[in-house]
Amino acid sequence: MADGEARTFSLSVVTPEGAAYEGEAERLVVPGASGEIGVLARHAPLVAMLKAGEIRIRSGGEWQSFAAGPGYFKVQRDRAIVLVDDAVRAEEIDVEQARREVEEARALLERAESGEEGVDRWQAEQRLRHAENKIAVSGR
Repeated sequence: MADGEARTFSLSVVTPEGAAYEGEAERLVVPGASGEIGVLARHAPLVAMLKAGEIRIRSGGEWQSFAAGPGYFKVQRDRAIVLVDDAVRAEEIDVEQARREVEEARALLERAESGEEGVDRWQAEQRLRHAENKIAVSGR
C-alpha cells in the first residue's frame, strides 16, 4: 500500500431488486437504529439493524450518497454487506415521486394512529422517513 493510499474493504449494498452498489470502499456510513455507524477497513465484526436514512460511501476519494429504507448490516473484517428494502443514488431520485410517497406515507400513518386494523405503524413511519430522506438526500 502506497503512502497516503486508503485501505479498502469489499462492500455490497443489496436490495430485493439486486445490488445498488458493489465494489471496494474506503469508508462507509450507515443509519444504525441508535445513530450513524462508520466503517473503515478491518472493522470489528458487527451485525446491526438499520433505520431508513442516508448511506454514504467513500470510494476512489469520492463520496456517493444513497437514500435507503430500513434493513440490516453486517461487517466481517474486510467485507461489509448492507441489506435494505430500497437504495436510490442521490442523483437518481425523482423528487416529485418522493413528495407523492411522503403524502401516501402520511395518510397510511394517520390510518395506523387511528387504530385501523392491519396497518403497521412502524412500517408506515419507515416509509415516511424513507420518502422524506429521498428529498433530503437529493438536495432539492
